[in-house]
Amino acid sequence: MKRLAALLLLPALLLAGAVGAAPAASQAVHAERLNAFLDQVEDSNAGIGSVSIFRHGREVYARSFGQKQLTGVSYSADTKYQIASVTKMVTAILAFKLIEEGRLSLDDRLSKWFPDMPSAQAITIANLLEHTSGLGNFAIKDGTVWVLGRVSEPAILDEIREQGVSFAPGQDTAYSNSAYLLLRMILEKQSGRTYAEMVAQDIAGPLGLRNFVSAGIPQPDRFLSYAYKGGWAAIKDIDYSNVVGVGDIAGTPHDLNQLITGLFQQKILRQASLQQMIPSPGKGWGRGLAAFPYGERHFLGHGGDVLGSHSRVIYNPDDGTAIAYSTNGERIPTNDALAAIVGLAYGENVDLPLPVEDHPSN
Repeated sequence: MKRLAALLLLPALLLAGAVGAAPAASQAVHAERLNAFLDQVEDSNAGIGSVSIFRHGREVYARSFGQKQLTGVSYSADTKYQIASVTKMVTAILAFKLIEEGRLSLDDRLSKWFPDMPSAQAITIANLLEHTSGLGNFAIKDGTVWVLGRVSEPAILDEIREQGVSFAPGQDTAYSNSAYLLLRMILEKQSGRTYAEMVAQDIAGPLGLRNFVSAGIPQPDRFLSYAYKGGWAAIKDIDYSNVVGVGDIAGTPHDLNQLITGLFQQKILRQASLQQMIPSPGKGWGRGLAAFPYGERHFLGHGGDVLGSHSRVIYNPDDGTAIAYSTNGERIPTNDALAAIVGLAYGENVDLPLPVEDHPSN
């Protein structure tokens, strides 16, 4: 269980380049190399998932892998993955939409909505967005994931209060699930809508995302999470109703690429808002977007990891390339697999990652 606690809703930041120098991108991706890699992943039971690559708003590569190894599971290109903390990028977009409408400000204080929260008079909306609030991770209680079953909202708020803050707001950066849970609740109060309604009306609808929904809407066509124990076996996941706005959305890699491409093409936010989401030079975290450097290439995006599901979506503003990678079971670390996919997509020679040894969760 300690290993599960370490994974839950963690950030997916790549802080060091994983592939070599960056030649100029072409419209095509190197599909043969990508297919060979994913064939290897599939044949060795190293992962089950899907990849999508866009160039300038058009999908140029799509591939699922490993799903045929699952027994009795029906699926299609529309079957959704839990995208975990990629949800936070969506929450940040929704926050900036309210800011553009004049219904929210980066300088608003948490005390306006939650006066009894730790440091509420000092924590701003900006602090919540950029992980500088000092708040912690409500999903981990006494070192253990405690949100596997349905937990009441008052109990979650009590846990946030109990955990307190680890530093004065704005004095440091520490990834905070608690900050984004409070932010989601603020968005609902300010908009008068549920988070699920906001995602459907302000994100999925305008961008034409066919398979992109919050936990507030039934999700029947959705992959379960799996672990490999001599074969792929379904595992108990968290109750996603506990992490709305933090890590609850389910979607496909295709829709993830539509989302991030639409964001950078200013289809849902103005340029000024997008710029405020992007990390400052030398910083890993911005306000809803993180830096993913690969050699000389610099992608922006978000990622997320839950108990058995993992997702990344990244965008290269220099050449309009978007790459989305989602798994519902893996033995190759997600960051290693994504680094290989980036290199292969650009035609580079890369060292292909190998499956790690499985470790017990307790």
